[in-house]
Amino acid sequence: MAARKIKVCMVEDHALTRTNFRYELGKYDDIELVAEFDNAEACIGYMRLHKVDTILMDLGLPYLNGLDATKIIKKDYPDTKVIITTSHETEIEILTALSIGANAYLLKDSCLNNVHTIIQSVNNGAIWIDPRLAQLTINVFKHQKEKKDASEEIINLTGREKEVLKLLAHGLSNTQIAKELVISSHTAKVHVSNILSKLAVVDRVQAAVKAYKSDLCVEEPV
Repeated sequence: MAARKIKVCMVEDHALTRTNFRYELGKYDDIELVAEFDNAEACIGYMRLHKVDTILMDLGLPYLNGLDATKIIKKDYPDTKVIITTSHETEIEILTALSIGANAYLLKDSCLNNVHTIIQSVNNGAIWIDPRLAQLTINVFKHQKEKKDASEEIINLTGREKEVLKLLAHGLSNTQIAKELVISSHTAKVHVSNILSKLAVVDRVQAAVKAYKSDLCVEEPV
């Protein structure tokens, strides 16, 4: 008995790209391209009536974009594999795609010849990222870990110390901090000393770096 084919749905708003993928997938007996759409809404509607194993999901779609569509699909159809295909390679898009459950993140100009292998891989439980994005992805998760570590250290500060650190990170001196918070210069100096000790840093610059990594300085001081 022949093995069951992997049912693939393609969501791509560029006709030429659809043609290229259709031609490539047509070479393989274990792949069945069951539907093609130029928008994500139509694909989601199709999935309510038909089983789909894998979706080739363009990122830059009109109306409902590829990331929002992936979030909906992974929530309603968690067993369906979603392969993001895109021309973009920004950190936030990669991180978002992986965090919402995308199974692969591919650059269109390099994935066509590998798409069959990639579809097989994700259907066997693998996660696939374009090799050119590997270091970028590592940097994303490294940044997230550093941000988490910094945030955990900031939590150990008192409310007043967080206020002082935020002003310190924006370049204010002890005297300026004292004036801003209506406290004495001595008290400001004590707060700064306590902050350096709690954050295990040796100077104001290192303290400021941790403040920014923890997103404490997203807003400018008034």
